[in-house]
Amino acid sequence: MGRRPDSLLGDRGYDSNPNRRELRKRRILPVISRKGAPNIKGLGNSYVVEQTFALLHQFKRLAVRWERRTELHDAFVSLASSLICWRRLKKHLS
Repeated sequence: MGRRPDSLLGDRGYDSNPNRRELRKRRILPVISRKGAPNIKGLGNSYVVEQTFALLHQFKRLAVRWERRTELHDAFVSLASSLICWRRLKKHLS
């Protein structure tokens, strides 16, 4: 069984008193940015992950996973990643 974390980092999307209360009830320290306050250091880069998923989901085959075999899905993710990088490089060089 997993070990309970001492604290939980969260961005402003998780800023609510019920969330904080539930965490404290479980003896977990909530480290969550308050709405309207500056970001907690290290939490400001979560948009990178969201942007990556948005870029991958422009390929409809990856937005909904149709492949039953994981190696085919992984191959399409690699192909999509290569195309994204190639397009950005091509735009940068022109």
